[in-house]
Amino acid sequence: MTIGISILLLVGVALLAVFGVWLVVHDFPSLTIPFGLAALGLAATLRPRFGRLDASAETLDRERAPALFELVDEVAAAVGTAPPDVVAVDNNFNAYATSVGLRRIRVLCLGLPLWGALPPQERVALLGHELGHFVNGDVRRTLLTQPAFTMLGTTADLVRPVETGHSGVESLGAMLAEIVQRMLARLLFGAHVLLVWLGQRDSQRAEYLADELAAKAGGSAAAAGTFDVLLLCEAVEMVVRREARAGHGPDRWRIAADEARASAAASLPALRQLSIRDRASLFASHPPQGLRHRMIREREWHHPAVALTEARLKRIDAELARHYARIARDISWGG
Repeated sequence: MTIGISILLLVGVALLAVFGVWLVVHDFPSLTIPFGLAALGLAATLRPRFGRLDASAETLDRERAPALFELVDEVAAAVGTAPPDVVAVDNNFNAYATSVGLRRIRVLCLGLPLWGALPPQERVALLGHELGHFVNGDVRRTLLTQPAFTMLGTTADLVRPVETGHSGVESLGAMLAEIVQRMLARLLFGAHVLLVWLGQRDSQRAEYLADELAAKAGGSAAAAGTFDVLLLCEAVEMVVRREARAGHGPDRWRIAADEARASAAASLPALRQLSIRDRASLFASHPPQGLRHRMIREREWHHPAVALTEARLKRIDAELARHYARIARDISWGG
């Protein structure tokens, strides 16, 4: 449904552009040129954006990080997709997979504070989840569905009235125009909210499917453990930042993260249930961690398709040593 609506919106923008060109070139020159230019400007504003790699992400080289790329290749094969075109790292306690550019270059970005805090199999599960987005029909990563998420909201912003000073007859005309603009803006924004709601339902479904692939790649226990780390993200991120300020590397990050998880173990069941109550929303792009954890525990139990030994993990972290050092400085200064 999201794709169908997006196609209709794209056709509308294309027709608007064609109409603008016709107004400019027919019977040239004519008084319709300004209207044609306005139509072309609106079509350009509403056009789909192809996206680009985040400026804060640092691209990795396969020759300089062969062990990491070998692991990514293995996990990609395990979940049934081709390896990403670009692997990058940044300083966020997160990871994501996306497609950018006109050619839809597939990007995997690993936030090293999260990556360094995870034990081996949970790193595999994290890779399985992110790479799983390339095979699970996630509408957020499809260029064709972008208009459904952005176009009507942008149009609502464009037609929303701007406060101006008028007097007399001008004031009456401005007031009537403002009423029409406000009604139109609200209608467009309401339609935008409806489309986002429909799209987020698909997004949550895609997250559950990616979670299933995470369990397949790294094992169900590792996938469930990853959700707990994300549930405790504030505490884990705090201890990682503390160790980075002390000049320690990922070995100490992981030890500190394990200690934080152990200290919170007794409260985890309550925190999972609380996440279901507080974070469940039809407008959220991700399901609450408690539901994701429950889904993994209640579905078919998976043993790891890809095993990451401590020796391989140390080789990978050695390849990323320079990036860890830079990101440790970033998160230390970042507060």
